[in-house]
Amino acid sequence: MSKAKIRMAMIGGGEGAFIGAIHRIAARLDGMIELVAGAFSSDTNKCKATGELLGLDSSRCYDSYLTLFAEEAKLPAEERVDFVAIVTPNHLHFPVAKMALEHGFHVLSDKPATLSLVEAQQLQEIITKQGLLYGLTHTYTGYPMVKEAKQRIKAGELGCIRKVIVEYTQGWLAQSEDESSKQASWRLDTSKSGISCCMGDIGVHAANLAEYVSGLEITQLCADLNHVVDGRSLDDDGTVLLRFNNGSKGVLLASQVAIGDENNLRLRIYGDKASLEWSQLEPNSLWLRAHNQAAILLRAGVGVLHTDTQNALRTPAGHPEGYLEAFANIYSNFAKQIHAFKQGDSATNQEFDVPGIKEAVRGMAFIEHVVASSERDTKWHSLQIG
Repeated sequence: MSKAKIRMAMIGGGEGAFIGAIHRIAARLDGMIELVAGAFSSDTNKCKATGELLGLDSSRCYDSYLTLFAEEAKLPAEERVDFVAIVTPNHLHFPVAKMALEHGFHVLSDKPATLSLVEAQQLQEIITKQGLLYGLTHTYTGYPMVKEAKQRIKAGELGCIRKVIVEYTQGWLAQSEDESSKQASWRLDTSKSGISCCMGDIGVHAANLAEYVSGLEITQLCADLNHVVDGRSLDDDGTVLLRFNNGSKGVLLASQVAIGDENNLRLRIYGDKASLEWSQLEPNSLWLRAHNQAAILLRAGVGVLHTDTQNALRTPAGHPEGYLEAFANIYSNFAKQIHAFKQGDSATNQEFDVPGIKEAVRGMAFIEHVVASSERDTKWHSLQIG
């Protein structure tokens, strides 16, 4: 007997928004989720127009997220939304998530989870109190060969981790005229983006990927952030030295002024037995290199791969699976987690491989300590969360 689709509402993502469309594609890819309601824009006409384009019932296209939660909560359990996808600029992530949880809805939010570490910790308390599910779309953890890398390290193939190097470089904000787009303008606005642009937008993704794959946690950091383009109050480039909880060290590079680079995310992890390398530009490939041996190229869908890797694949070998599919893996895993929750079964984020509030809190701690480190003369900053 097939399971009923999980019902989703979306906050943000109206006409002209980039990431909202990506979320909707990811949500419907595996046929497990149905978008049934939304507050897509603070402009009522835009909200209704977006809902009409998406084929939604006009009565469930609301003029604000406050109205959406109040009205959806009145509906019978078999009709109301199960979870809310938050795809707004950063400053709305916390208030929307807070209200959704308090009205009884699970939440899947774009990152970063909040505007500050204090808000992230408050959100963690709300999630615990409400006993509901929370996921965070750290997209790159959804790639099949990223999961393969994680499992290879967990199995001990690299030995003791010695060095982690992660880079995320883009060139889309390389010139002042690039600030005119809707996506750029709010990211460079402290009231909407927070205390960081580059590190808050892509540096936190790189930090999360390094921790997810290596199985380690960043404990200390030393940062140097830059404002390369004149007139910017937020960083558009930076370098961070890292120390991990096993004593190893690393380097994180993030830049949005690297002319010619698209979304050049690259991870290299070195152990005392072997090393691994993965690049988003070649997402179906994972390089494994042992000491004094020929390099091995692992390919998605070829040979013996871990079960988690296989479960994240949809096509035969030779058919590239990219960003949309990685995004969809988070959505489908979250849908499975909600199904388990409805059945009263265990529904932990770790069990379903969904980034959650732990990653949300660590992400905000990373952003705040990177900014603090760059502004002060003190070399090393402990990554304090509690």
